[in-house]
Amino acid sequence: MDGTRFVDSEFGYATREPGKKDAFVYYLPRHIPRQLELSSRVVSALSEADAALGHLQGLGMLITDPSLLIGPYLRREALASSRIEGTQASLSEVFQAEIDTDARNDDTAEVHRYLQATHQAYTLAATLPITQRLILQVHETLLAGVRGEEKSPGEFRRSPVWVGRAGATPVSATFVPPLPQHLGDLLADWERFVNDDGRALPALVQAGLMHYQFETIHPFLDGNGRIGRLLINLLLMERKRLPLPLLYLSNYFETHREEYYERLQAVRERADIEGWLTFFLEAVRAQADDAVDRSRRLISIRERYHSEAIKERSNLPRLVDIIVRNPFVTVKSVQDELEMTNQGTRLLIKNAEKRGWLRSLGTHGRGGRERWFAPAIFEVIDMPMTYED
Repeated sequence: MDGTRFVDSEFGYATREPGKKDAFVYYLPRHIPRQLELSSRVVSALSEADAALGHLQGLGMLITDPSLLIGPYLRREALASSRIEGTQASLSEVFQAEIDTDARNDDTAEVHRYLQATHQAYTLAATLPITQRLILQVHETLLAGVRGEEKSPGEFRRSPVWVGRAGATPVSATFVPPLPQHLGDLLADWERFVNDDGRALPALVQAGLMHYQFETIHPFLDGNGRIGRLLINLLLMERKRLPLPLLYLSNYFETHREEYYERLQAVRERADIEGWLTFFLEAVRAQADDAVDRSRRLISIRERYHSEAIKERSNLPRLVDIIVRNPFVTVKSVQDELEMTNQGTRLLIKNAEKRGWLRSLGTHGRGGRERWFAPAIFEVIDMPMTYED
């Protein structure tokens, strides 16, 4: 790492390990600032992000069955966050891997692990503060049994790491996070900022600073980005800015991946906290607006299907809710959830197919298992993002 690129600022500075002649340069963050003078640009971005988040918050409180939307949105977030780190999978593959073992592979397994880690984090955070203990438990779940399981799941790193091109060394790396001996102090400060004195700041500013500092500390050998992004929703829910995990910022970060990394690095190199916070707040605004639009579309489809289904004395209304949560089904996946006979389940699926709600994808795998998907629902869940200035 080229130490001359890094200014000495309130956020940190470049240094070397003392007493070692051949020691490489690394970045040592300072404790997170508890007071921050916000520029007019950041204040404007904060106002827009707050308004958009308020609309999403209001929508979340009106949804009668939140799990219908949480499922699809968590999968979008899990997939995008994993893809930022190099996982190769599509949303349809993630959904299909959940209802048919023949559709599973290493990439969908990583996304599934992220989902498990997310659910665990929300469960723990319902009764515990956001602490190092919580983070370690979630990290262990994230990496267990998938790529990265050899990189100390559930443990803070005990060796240096660096970020750069493939084959980079500490000398050629773009960024070398603090050495292991600094982690205890830095993480203790991070924890205090999240749970105590950081609360004097607006929740979204606190979330942006929290994420920046976590990524800069880089406490794990692997999984730092995924854990750091997961913590954003966790903090906003804890601060009562989100009733449900309906904000999926990783989609914005994936679309703007280069800028995401550049904005984080610019704080370290030039103390450009304004650039990072403006970018972060724009991500919140854009994704909150998108989530509101997407939610309304999904709710509209569900209501339309329900109005048709309720005319029949069958499990058709329950099938509608199943395909909103996961628009891909097999006979077995529906049968297991509704506890119906095989024949009854097939008739139910055929009924939905005749109505145009489901479309066959043909047979797959060794057993020739047929899969169906709900085209109208999946189109809404998977539709591209639109980011308006």
